[in-house]
Amino acid sequence: MATQMEGPFDFTATNVLGDQRNTMLYNELHLRDKVGSVKTRGFELPGKHFTYGLPNDRRDYTAAHALRGWTGTYLPKGGATKSKSATERDFMSLNRASIAAGLVKAPENSDYRATHDIRRLPFDQKEMAGKMRSRRLPPTMVFGIPSRPSTPIFDLLEHKYQDKWIKDRQHQLSAQRSAEIKKRAMSAPAASRGTGIIYETRASLLRTYQNPVEPAPLWQLPRFTKSAKPHIQTFRTNRAKSDAFGNLETDKIARQGDFGTGIYEPAKN
Repeated sequence: MATQMEGPFDFTATNVLGDQRNTMLYNELHLRDKVGSVKTRGFELPGKHFTYGLPNDRRDYTAAHALRGWTGTYLPKGGATKSKSATERDFMSLNRASIAAGLVKAPENSDYRATHDIRRLPFDQKEMAGKMRSRRLPPTMVFGIPSRPSTPIFDLLEHKYQDKWIKDRQHQLSAQRSAEIKKRAMSAPAASRGTGIIYETRASLLRTYQNPVEPAPLWQLPRFTKSAKPHIQTFRTNRAKSDAFGNLETDKIARQGDFGTGIYEPAKN
């Protein structure tokens, strides 16, 4: 009995995802499972002319430098040093220069970069510049943080710090008391200075009174204080609003909670 030969598109989604195309033979989403065989997954390898690995870094000192002086060897034209155009742009210096010129916006910064150019120094020149800027330090200089002095354990055991703090506090309190007594003696009338009794007069009582000053409002953005106004006003007048807040302050006395908005407290005997 003759068996039917399998075609390349027998295990693909032909007539389901379109007509027969060569991409169906490589796309795993278009392939059907074969009974008794595993799926073939992988990537196509490059051709025989492909070289694997990373490229070597270009160095200033190559084999031409090692072989110079030998017959038949020569250096490339222009030498092995890099040109100025091969160095990278120093964007940090460009940013500092643009800020120093007063340009802080992004379009102004990009325009400054388009009209100015600052290149980074090569490695050898940067190293030499760092050596020229470095200062000479004395040979006996020690780096680091100085060690903390040792803890006086005997002073801790004898509570010297506590006794010192108590004495200082007593001196402060005695000085405050003496200053208050002297101030009272100076403010008392002449008739009562000898008796030590201070009499309050109407002038002294009015002098101690201070007019109440409302606290300054909290800081807000200008757009919220000028343009952003509430669209709905629940109180018809300012008097109704003040009366409602007054009733709330009065009702806080019988309620529980830190802000007086909880449940009513039960009656106490």
